[in-house]
This record gives sequence, structure tokens and C-alpha cells, in this order.
Amino acid sequence: MQLHLSRLASPLGELLLVTDAQQAIRALEFADHKSRLYRGLREHRSSTELVDAPAPEAVVQAIARYFSGEVEAFSDLSTATAGSDLQRRVWAALRLIPPGTTTTYGKLAKALGFDDPRAAIDIGAANGANPIAIVVPCHRVIASNGDLKGYAWGLHRKRWLLEHEKAMSESSNSLQTLTLPGF
Repeated sequence: MQLHLSRLASPLGELLLVTDAQQAIRALEFADHKSRLYRGLREHRSSTELVDAPAPEAVVQAIARYFSGEVEAFSDLSTATAGSDLQRRVWAALRLIPPGTTTTYGKLAKALGFDDPRAAIDIGAANGANPIAIVVPCHRVIASNGDLKGYAWGLHRKRWLLEHEKAMSESSNSLQTLTLPGF
């Protein structure tokens, strides 16, 4: 399978964008984590050829709008990820968490139909394996005690994204926790 690799600037560092022929996002990584990008592609696609190509205009515009403050700019972007059934379910659920809010690993597990509290561990692992930074907003998932916990691209970026989306106050570090049915 041939995929297209593009480089995009962002306030958080250069982004590596992988799209397919239909312009669906397959991966979006920070350039300082490019080994994670290649490892993920190898894990899920043994015969992937990456070719340098310009980024699809819709993605370029959405990223620009997001970083200029339009935090709902990614809602119309198409994604296509490889992964286990659980991972794909988690990644789809992440896209339902509105900008400006957070949820917990436990609440996400419950929303996905898991009653065992230990399922939050599996949800956290799937969350951490997310190959599409920002667009699939794994940064909006936090620990039940309000701690930010891990973020594959660094906690400094998770904090910045939550502050940018107004889910976290810069001065107080308080979070706006999502309280919707199912979450």
C-alpha cells in the first residue's frame, strides 16, 4: 500500500502526516517521535511504501484553523487507522469527546461497555497506541484523580493542547471534566 508523507508546522513542533489515496489521515505524529510513526506503520502494514507528497489542503486548513483557535476544526476530517478491534473502538470514541472537556480512562471504559474497573488499563493502552495525534484527541483523557497521566508525545504537549482548548486553566491547572451520558 502506498501512503503519502507530508510535513506540517505547528506551535508544538513539526508534524508528520500520513494520508492515503483518499486523503484519509492514517497517522499524525510529532517529528521528534518519528520512530513511533514508522514502528506503528510496520506493526499494522507490512508492505507500506511512504512517498513524500504535499498534504491534502483540507488537512492543512483544518490544522491551521485548530491552532488559530477553532478547536472543532477536525470534526470533518476522515481518519483510517489499523489496529485491534478494541483500539479502533477506543479511537472512534475519542473523537466523540468535545473540545474543551476531558474524560477519564474509567469513564471511557464504561462508555465502551466495560464494567470491570480494570478495563481502564486496557483503554489506557489503546489510548496510548493512538497513531493520530490531536485529530483523534487522546489528550482529552485523564486519570480519575485529575492527573494528566501519560501522553505519547509528551505531557508538555498534552497540557498545552488542553489549555489551548480551554479544558484546563493555565493559572489553576483545573480541568473541565466531561459529564455526558455514556462518558
